[in-house]
Amino acid sequence: MTVEQFLEEQNKAIQELHTKSAEASWMAATTGEDEWNEKAAETETAYNLYFSNPERFEQVKQFLKQDLTPIQKRQLQLLYANMLENQLPEETLTEMVKLSTELIGVFNSFRATLDGKPVSENDIRQILIKSNDLEQREQAWHASKQIAKEIEEKLLTLVKKRNEAARSLGYDNFHQMSFETQELDRDEVFSIFTKLKEISDEPFHQLKQEMDEELAERFGIRVEELRPWHYADPFFQEAPPSKDLDLDPFYEGRNLETLTSETFSKMGMDISDMLQKSDLYPREKKNQHAFCTDIDREGDVRVLCNNVLSDYWSVTMLHEYGHAVYFKYIDRSLPFLLRSPAHTLTTEAIAMLYGRFGKNPAWLQQFLGLEQEQIEELKPLIDKSLRRQMLIAGRWIMTFCFFERELYENPDQDLNRLWWKIVNEVQLVTPPENQDYPHWAAKIHFTLVPVYYQNYLLGELTTSQLQQYIEKNVSADLFTEKVGEYLLNDFFKPGALYQWNEKIERATGEKLNPQHFVDQFVSVK
Repeated sequence: MTVEQFLEEQNKAIQELHTKSAEASWMAATTGEDEWNEKAAETETAYNLYFSNPERFEQVKQFLKQDLTPIQKRQLQLLYANMLENQLPEETLTEMVKLSTELIGVFNSFRATLDGKPVSENDIRQILIKSNDLEQREQAWHASKQIAKEIEEKLLTLVKKRNEAARSLGYDNFHQMSFETQELDRDEVFSIFTKLKEISDEPFHQLKQEMDEELAERFGIRVEELRPWHYADPFFQEAPPSKDLDLDPFYEGRNLETLTSETFSKMGMDISDMLQKSDLYPREKKNQHAFCTDIDREGDVRVLCNNVLSDYWSVTMLHEYGHAVYFKYIDRSLPFLLRSPAHTLTTEAIAMLYGRFGKNPAWLQQFLGLEQEQIEELKPLIDKSLRRQMLIAGRWIMTFCFFERELYENPDQDLNRLWWKIVNEVQLVTPPENQDYPHWAAKIHFTLVPVYYQNYLLGELTTSQLQQYIEKNVSADLFTEKVGEYLLNDFFKPGALYQWNEKIERATGEKLNPQHFVDQFVSVK
């Protein structure tokens, strides 16, 4: 069999398995039904088992030694990475998928209780953003963590099984293996994060002090009395609303689908087909988060949201459809294996570029119809708010990543205390009195997408680099077809043809350079 025949066979088989798995996962997330949870587990297991075949893995290794075209080599490299982590016995793969799917099923259908009544994550978010009732805030925050107790035991079992599997393949742990199969240098990534933490320590301290003084004044308490429930998000990954800046009223009477569609349309991209296939509003048993999925890499792209009219969900819509246009506009003539983004971090970068529009004065003027006078008045507040958000998000992502690395290093240590130690050191949040509770486990990413979170911060760094390049070399006005054309041709179309850092270099003229993010948000202006 020639390499070309082999690759043709792989592309066909993997497309079929991927499509079945993506469809079942979508149905599980949108219905919360056990039948679909089981189907999702079954199709994901079938997908992983295909990659676990040792003879096929051996063929890939042999083909990689031959003289190859760049397109053949790239497909084989991606196959190799996928197969490497799946070289496990069938019972191990089946058990891991079963455990993971059970836990995701709990996340999809679980509703916290507050005052004896079920509440959604949107309800909790609204309390933490708007309420001045301190007792209600504290109870709502604790309610947001109730799921942690439900899943802690099984999640730790899953973490240990992932580690056992990685060790059987010659790695120290699952975390180390995941970085390698994602084509990321773990030492380099954590060195970037540590350096970024050090550079941002002083600006973040200042920002946090200023924010804490505002919150203490708002709640009529001392700064030292502030606890996690005084912030606007259960994990302090969002900036608390500024007392001088509330963008929610500008969304009254608007339609988030229309706003999102108009934004992309202005840049020469049509999302109407994807809006029709999406599931955008809250419902019982439906997954309460937001995500985008490319079902078949042939145009069936869907977004799940839980929209209510607000700045938060407007930004989320822009973010998720950023993923969606990337998926949609990849060159369909590429083989299936290359018909995906270059890397998770590159699709996150595009989603974040669009998500930042919600704090872009030009976007607010053009799409929400704010007057020039309002914009001039709001601009300094919006700039400050975006900087706050980026610094807070950066510190939150570091917290998650530092903890997750330790989680896989030793899942038997006192994780609850370790969590609050890292939160306190990196996010400067004072822990609650009771730290003997698995608050960390309430974050779905530990279960759903392990060793993924570093891609969010790498994505933010890429977004700053991309934005700087666009404004300097393409157009100072981001909402133009010229910018859309650049993104389509230089970023979306090549799919996974190039390794992620080569792709960034081709699109922006240099490899990933964190300095652009530092210049944009960290350096005190």
